[in-house]
Amino acid sequence: MARIKLEMPEQFMGSFQVPVRITDINYGNHLGNDAFVSILHEARMQWLQQYGYTELNIEGAGLIMSDLCVEFKSESFYGDTIVVQIGVGERSRVGFELYYRMSVSRDNIDLLLAHARTGMICYDYSAKKVVAIPEKLKEILQS
Repeated sequence: MARIKLEMPEQFMGSFQVPVRITDINYGNHLGNDAFVSILHEARMQWLQQYGYTELNIEGAGLIMSDLCVEFKSESFYGDTIVVQIGVGERSRVGFELYYRMSVSRDNIDLLLAHARTGMICYDYSAKKVVAIPEKLKEILQS
């Protein structure tokens, strides 16, 4: 079976820490795949908050996730604090890709947990339509 292989960006815009909660642990006694996605979401929210934004208000526009890809590399466990680095990929008039490198430090060793990518589309929730990326967000994505 062919596995996906994400090409990660060379630089990241920020690094965010998200602790693994007991409710994130599945029957295999490790972080569940659904919890990996929740941790990506939390890191994305932390990234937006540093600019005073939320997923519902970025200069009047909101965000919708159009696609998601996760390449799992290693297990994570209760008590881990996951470091999520976020970088930007391709951009279009209305959307952009965010890349995520998820890792944890154990015994002073940086262990790669996953690579992920989300496609994000700018959306006007009140008008129910796709909109262009706001200018200030374009500047953030280009830095």
